[in-house]
Amino acid sequence: MAVPSGRTHDPAAHASAPTVGVIGAGRVGSVLAARLRAAGHEVASVAGESDASSQRIAALLPGVRTDKPSAVARAADVLLLTVPDDMLPNVVAVLSASGAIREGQYVVHTSGRHGLAVLAPAAAVGARVVAMHPAMTFTGTALDLDRLDGCVFGLTAGAEERGFAESLVAELGGRAMWVPEESRTLYHAALAHGANHLVTLVTEAMEMLTAAGGDDPAATLRPLLTAALDNALDQGDAALTGPIVRGDAGTVEAHLQEIALKAPQTLPSYVALGRATLSRAVTDGRLLPIRALKINQLLDEALADSTARPLYLRDAR
Repeated sequence: MAVPSGRTHDPAAHASAPTVGVIGAGRVGSVLAARLRAAGHEVASVAGESDASSQRIAALLPGVRTDKPSAVARAADVLLLTVPDDMLPNVVAVLSASGAIREGQYVVHTSGRHGLAVLAPAAAVGARVVAMHPAMTFTGTALDLDRLDGCVFGLTAGAEERGFAESLVAELGGRAMWVPEESRTLYHAALAHGANHLVTLVTEAMEMLTAAGGDDPAATLRPLLTAALDNALDQGDAALTGPIVRGDAGTVEAHLQEIALKAPQTLPSYVALGRATLSRAVTDGRLLPIRALKINQLLDEALADSTARPLYLRDAR
């Protein structure tokens, strides 16, 4: 098994470390289980039915038994629920009602959106519940094991479970960020907006470069985007550059015309992000409102023209 640098799987530690069970051997669950196994926990069993899950279990958790979810829950002191958000309520309800979840057992889910409310059925039978979301994109391979070092985990737990939650994150190599129950959805929306929409934005930029004749759009964008991301994380709005912040309405107009002609599928996001950039540039005083008004008018007109065109013209190259 590939383990993080400087760590080994220590069977002798199993006597004192609580056993772990995982329901949902996807990209997240298999990696977290492998990391906890390397920290000295026995992974008693895991549940995962797909071919991809079986391959991850074989690669990251060799020798670990696969079993039904109810059997996994019964065998574990710490039960990790790493199923999709929409499946989580039903999984918790069924396991709790069947007696598979028990009093004193730690039940931990890794959903970003959900907090403790979704674990109410488990808490009702006496389980100790924790929400623990890793703020990281997973490949589901050994590459993720070292990437957990320094990863922030969004934690929500009761007062009596806080110590356990922090120690679990420490064993995973991460850092704890406490998220109030009522803020879980906003916390998750922030991560999705930043990470998922970044992928969409970068993909669309590569499509534009390809339409412009670029033969390696990724290589063209990599140094620019890496610097922009670092600057944004360090400086916030002060890192904004480009024609909108400078008030170059003519350049923005030219962009809109060319995008509508050669990459029309990217026009709605260009307009939406242009408006957001305008607002931020005006708010921090870098763009005069009169210039912002002109650019906003151009954005409105471009989007109106696009939606007014027949579909066969909108998709034309």
